[in-house]
Amino acid sequence: MMRWLIEGGIVRAGGIRRCKGSRLLGFAVASVCCANVTVAQSAQNEWSRFRGPNGAGVAETTGLPAEIGPAKNVAWKTPLPPGHSSPILSGKRIFLTAVDGDKLLTIVLDRATGKILWQREAPRPRVLKIDRRNNPASPSPAVAGNRVFVFFADFGLLAYDLNGKELWRHPLGPFNNVYGMGASPMVVGNNVILVCDQSTGSYMIAVGAKDGRERWKVARPEARSGHSTPIVYKPARGPEQLLVPGSFLLTAYDPATGKKLWWVNGLSFEMKSTPVMNGDTVFVNGYGAPENEPGRHIKVQEFSEVLAERDANKNQRVEAAEAEADAMLKEYFPYIDLSGDGALDADEWAFLKAAMATTNSVLAIRAGGSGDMSAQNVRWQYQRAVPQLPSPLLYQGVLYMVNDNGIVTSFRPDSGEVIAQGRIEGAHDNFYASPVAGDGKIYLISLSGKVAVLKAGGKLETFSVGDLDDMCTATPAIADGHIYIRTRSALYAFHQGADTK
Repeated sequence: MMRWLIEGGIVRAGGIRRCKGSRLLGFAVASVCCANVTVAQSAQNEWSRFRGPNGAGVAETTGLPAEIGPAKNVAWKTPLPPGHSSPILSGKRIFLTAVDGDKLLTIVLDRATGKILWQREAPRPRVLKIDRRNNPASPSPAVAGNRVFVFFADFGLLAYDLNGKELWRHPLGPFNNVYGMGASPMVVGNNVILVCDQSTGSYMIAVGAKDGRERWKVARPEARSGHSTPIVYKPARGPEQLLVPGSFLLTAYDPATGKKLWWVNGLSFEMKSTPVMNGDTVFVNGYGAPENEPGRHIKVQEFSEVLAERDANKNQRVEAAEAEADAMLKEYFPYIDLSGDGALDADEWAFLKAAMATTNSVLAIRAGGSGDMSAQNVRWQYQRAVPQLPSPLLYQGVLYMVNDNGIVTSFRPDSGEVIAQGRIEGAHDNFYASPVAGDGKIYLISLSGKVAVLKAGGKLETFSVGDLDDMCTATPAIADGHIYIRTRSALYAFHQGADTK
């Protein structure tokens, strides 16, 4: 999806060794417990934020179908307006957002029947220009207690009770993101937290879940056009920490105050995925551009050299017309021009140099510390077939990722050793949605609606590959023996044996 963007740095490599099966260097690691101690064994019927409990994409449940198709194991199907947001589950309801013409909608369905219980239209004081692959209904809702929280970039945050009564609204924006906004709100304690990374003026904000009033707001000046939704890390001792991927940095914050606690450099200049955890280890993947692939890095001139060659009007900036003769610069100009004023200045050129110095990779990072932990906390790093959009998945002691071109890789999470890699037969396609898992099954949903159901264990063996024959960009939800898959035109509920009853 996204082609470039943001600022950078390089992971330092002192005192590290090459991990078997990995391209990059990483620290030797003690064995890591396969259970994710950060994600509590939540109630089987809850999936109350993007990618479920703590963003892990994993549900503890049984009865999930081994085969999926438009007439296979279908409990129900409900037509819906389009949207990229994922279904969110709480109690007897399903929550999602959609865009119907000019209307921004929050829609709530009955989980047992798929019947629409209510829908509410959000204010839309503006219409932001976004990438054609994005959608005004991309961020997913979050549910806590008896409230649902939604974010639309064309307005801001809104809260409803479970019956659709509006409780509060908190306007935000307008935003300066060439692709549009993508991060989803999340609830930590008594606050709703939202990361608003954009080309300029990035920040993270916390508002009270009860009243919608601002509790804190912190600037994220290094971040450019990010789309990642954070997760929570609970140390063995001490309070919870908020882990936020962004341009070049994974940063930990105090969710109660917004205070920056520690950070690790070396991420891509543009981040979209949500991290997952295994004990005290964070796994996060980032992809910036083809030029960030190993062996394909390009040398970026100094800004003084560019001015000498191209600054015809001597205003110390490179304007769009002055960049026309350079094919690469012309192509990337809209993404480098962070201010959107039609000219590149020294700061924007510095961003370009930093961005081009990064490498597409998945990193294993030890959580914790104080200040810059880049030299100490990187355990291993792998740089091949890295996803741009789909988030990683840790399930039953194996780490998985599927890249945008459909290459699936499984790893041993303690060392980064590759177990298996390849495309799934029958599912050669592009992938936007992130993988999810439960009941010994891993679900991969392709852009054209192919559904690959893999056996757990890391060998990439399949139960089946089905075809919903409809575009699918939303990450599915799993709970209580059901998987809920949103396509461009409908929401499906699947359950083993549902259509044979």
